[in-house]
Amino acid sequence: MRIAILISNTGTGTNLQAIIDEIEAGKIKAEICAVISDHADTPGLERARNHNLKIEICPKKEALLPFLQKLKPDYICLAGWKQIILDEVIESFPSKILNLHPGLIPDIVNGSVANPDGTEGLWNKGMLADKAIKNFLDKKATYAGSSIHFLTLNFDFGPVLGRVFEKIEPSDTIESLYTRLKKKENKMYAEVLEKLCQTNGS
Repeated sequence: MRIAILISNTGTGTNLQAIIDEIEAGKIKAEICAVISDHADTPGLERARNHNLKIEICPKKEALLPFLQKLKPDYICLAGWKQIILDEVIESFPSKILNLHPGLIPDIVNGSVANPDGTEGLWNKGMLADKAIKNFLDKKATYAGSSIHFLTLNFDFGPVLGRVFEKIEPSDTIESLYTRLKKKENKMYAEVLEKLCQTNGS
């Protein structure tokens, strides 16, 4: 199985590293065919260099599809990618693009996700990480959470592949809460890929 990983310069590449580690440990039966970034100075690219991975720089969203068509990946992992994925890319790679969303995506559009304590989880539709974490705190949610889903034309919605929850403590700040949640996100991303590659690569 071939995986392309897309990162941007706003993150440090922890999801990329989690995937690299699990591939090298033999848990994810796949290879990373390229790490694609929209900036040459993306900090996470240093992780790719440390593991001798192919790097591609794609500064414009309109140029992404030709990159991916050339690489022919089995899965495309958005791991901190901040550019909009154009409809033509989603249509060319159906059920192939994995997105990590900082909220609890329901299984149906009008549905909701229950937190471990039974309260309703926040979807945080349309929010990036910092705003999503702030929303958990502002709404006085009991749990924060993240979801991995297949990207579809329905914005911030698609078949959910995994979810994680993190209990919110009274003393939490955006930074402290996201630090704990991020560790669970990294682990979840690797576990989802492991299952997908095991199921579809055998």
